[in-house]
Amino acid sequence: FQSQDERFAFIAEWYDPSASFFRRYELLYYPKDSSIEMYDVKNRRTFLRRTKYESLHVEDLYVGSKVTVFSRHLTIVDYGNLYTSRKLGSRKERTLALIKPEGMRKIGELLDIIINSGLTITKAKMMLLSRKEAADFYADHRAKPYYHELLQFIMSGPILAMELLGDDAVSKWRAIVGPANPTTTESDTLDSISESFGHCGLRDAAHGPDSVASAAKELELFFPSSGGRGPVSSAKFTNCTCCIIKPHAVSEGLTGKIVKAILKEGFEISALQMFNLERPNVEEFYEIYKGVVPEYMEMVSELCSGPCIVMEIRQFDPSKVFRDFCGPSDPALARHLRPGTLRAVFGKDKIQNAVHCTDLPEDGLLEVRLARQTCSH
Repeated sequence: FQSQDERFAFIAEWYDPSASFFRRYELLYYPKDSSIEMYDVKNRRTFLRRTKYESLHVEDLYVGSKVTVFSRHLTIVDYGNLYTSRKLGSRKERTLALIKPEGMRKIGELLDIIINSGLTITKAKMMLLSRKEAADFYADHRAKPYYHELLQFIMSGPILAMELLGDDAVSKWRAIVGPANPTTTESDTLDSISESFGHCGLRDAAHGPDSVASAAKELELFFPSSGGRGPVSSAKFTNCTCCIIKPHAVSEGLTGKIVKAILKEGFEISALQMFNLERPNVEEFYEIYKGVVPEYMEMVSELCSGPCIVMEIRQFDPSKVFRDFCGPSDPALARHLRPGTLRAVFGKDKIQNAVHCTDLPEDGLLEVRLARQTCSH
């Protein structure tokens, strides 16, 4: 009988920007019909009556996860009762995935490998490391003869740092990366990233920490929990335009495929970062569409419905216009007129059309700067 109306309870926090403090809720989830309820803990009253919410799944709910409920970004900070803790308290771990300069040409394929492995990307940022940051990262190798070569290599171009989350994430990602020097006898490493994408040894394509403790320490270098910024973004702010992979496309696992298509077309992705955008920031970003595009409100709701990927795209060939490669904003029209474009291939409808891109050439730099400013609020 319990499973008929089984429910899981969580404690969730939401940062209220207008009051500048965290509001705490009890979030109840009913797996039978994917419905949720929310109670305001401080004011001891119902905040949201039981309502169907099919975009939330039981796999999304664990301590540390970020979920979006009606455009409100909640962080789950605890289990609400012993039953939920026993039933759902799992082996969820966080680990660092680092794509090094050698692997950056193939980031679309590497993102696909991560997504297909069942691990969730919860943070992502393309960065440039300073000498001090590179030295901090390779501190354990300081006495090695190849130490300076390691530093030179990791500083030789942009890297992509990601936080991955999942059951046994540390060992799972480590196995996907494979050993730095695979031997011919290690047949199980044939499909590993080291084997398929990088040179062996120092110039490997990717890195994964070897323990939960190392993962926590390394994540702190790239994504400081203190609120510090970590290493600088690789954004260049020249010859650039803005592209955002929308939340629906991120949650459908299309990030790698979209990135692959952009690179294959000859564009450069010079910066990339994952963000959860708050509604007021999205309204500011989309302001030029207000009163002009009838779907304005739905566009705003979509962009703050979950994590999105913001990219700086550079184009050197004037005949290759990124906006044209995105295609008409209506995917049905795009499939008819421009079948090879991003929206034709990956879009569903005018709201969930896979990507946002800068509409006016002269607004490219402006949007890249605004996106960065909006996202850092």
